[in-house]
Amino acid sequence: MTRRVERGAALAICLLLLPIATLLGVSALGTATRELQMAANAEYRERAFQAAEFAIEQAIATGADIDPRYTVSSPRRVPASTGTALGIPGTPTDTYSYVLYFDPAADGSGVTPEDASAGLEAYHFVVEASGYSSRGAADVHVQGFYVLRPVGWAGASTVCDGEADDCSTLPGAEPRRTFWRQLDSD
Repeated sequence: MTRRVERGAALAICLLLLPIATLLGVSALGTATRELQMAANAEYRERAFQAAEFAIEQAIATGADIDPRYTVSSPRRVPASTGTALGIPGTPTDTYSYVLYFDPAADGSGVTPEDASAGLEAYHFVVEASGYSSRGAADVHVQGFYVLRPVGWAGASTVCDGEADDCSTLPGAEPRRTFWRQLDSD
């Protein structure tokens, strides 16, 4: 019987392939980590989007707090103090804030001919809503809507310019959305 002389070629090949396999594994781990971060960031951006939408709904739902005396220079701010935001129920990290004001420059074009013949006046309001979530995710939406009220409402002037005291509440008001625009800071 002849003995073969082993020269250790398998060991040398394994020692060469081991660093290559290690580099591939580390690279795959880094890629997977970045993909998870991107997916989480997309989720937080969506949550910020939903928080801004929630803020718009809260602003429109305020009803009696919709006041034509809120102007661009003196809007209704929610929350009243700057630098803070309100939490969204059921979410520990998502918050919102908004600014609401009367837009006297609008021409009342949101009133359909049927509404105008029924004797309704339209007041145009604008909501600038901000939603926030984790990792600095933020989204800003601007929503306009009209509030309709009967012409000649008892005690009210025919034109509400934001100065008259009798325009402070709009009884029987029916908010109606007019436009939607997203300001995306990404």
